[in-house]
Amino acid sequence: RVRPAGAAMGFLGRCLARSLPRGQPGLSPPGPRCYGSAPAALQEKTLVVAKPDAVQRRLLGDIIQRFERRGFKLVAMKLLQVDRRLVDQHYEQLRLKPFYPALVTYMTSGPVVAMVWEGYDVVRCTRAMVGDSSAVGTIRGDLSVHITRNVVHASDSVETAQREIGFWFQRNELVAWDSRDRDNIYGL
Repeated sequence: RVRPAGAAMGFLGRCLARSLPRGQPGLSPPGPRCYGSAPAALQEKTLVVAKPDAVQRRLLGDIIQRFERRGFKLVAMKLLQVDRRLVDQHYEQLRLKPFYPALVTYMTSGPVVAMVWEGYDVVRCTRAMVGDSSAVGTIRGDLSVHITRNVVHASDSVETAQREIGFWFQRNELVAWDSRDRDNIYGL
């Protein structure tokens, strides 16, 4: 079934059509589309990594539940033991920091769970949800014990997310699927 452009778009769709800049990847306003395919703005993706302390302390359910409750869609997830090469690639900008050897030891100390979440403004919202160790109500504030054991990593920009997702996942590991509750969440 095809919806005519602008018909029954809902509040968010009208706002997106007016406010999103044209010509930026992933931010084009929604136009005519087949019912079931999400506008590009709803397909923004971010990387979230549940670090070894989260896996060891069995916090995955709580972490995942927070993203699901927010209305984001899980499009990839895997449990893996991280090697030095992946840590070096992912944290390249931190290699010269004095704490880097401890970070490598920490990240390779046990399995991690890498996830890709998709949704409207998911990068910014995820960063707010993750917060810092002292912010009550955030993932780190509620679940981490110390700043060096901060439970999760989250990409800090759309560009960084695209790059980081490429480190952790092959393109064919991301699953494109239609969320049946999208209309209830976004009003589209």
